[in-house]
Amino acid sequence: MKIFHTDKAPAAVGPYSQAVAAGDMIYLSGQIAIQPSVGKIVAVGIAAQAEQCCKNLEAVLAEAGASMKDVVKTTCFLADIGDFQAFNEVYAKHFVSKPARSCVAVKDLPAGALCEIEAIAECPKRKK
Repeated sequence: MKIFHTDKAPAAVGPYSQAVAAGDMIYLSGQIAIQPSVGKIVAVGIAAQAEQCCKNLEAVLAEAGASMKDVVKTTCFLADIGDFQAFNEVYAKHFVSKPARSCVAVKDLPAGALCEIEAIAECPKRKK
């Protein structure tokens, strides 16, 4: 098992890692729209927050030797299911390989976030 951390994505705010590789799979913790350079959410609206979530995931994936095209499964959390369409428009630009996905509405997300995305990816560099 290998743990990954990059300063190009928000630091973990609890007892967890940004990502962990086991075998040739990478398990990424959920990313909200925290902008790493300021340590808080600055993006306003679902589209801007979804963009920042994806940028954060891309940074963690890069640190682990993978990319968005290597993602095989995502779980997406929305604070408001009414944002589903706008969220999908941003999501589709980043996840062009169309990984398997679950998307649910939740009561609240950390830091007042409007969305969160977690992912599982295959790591080309770790394949045996």
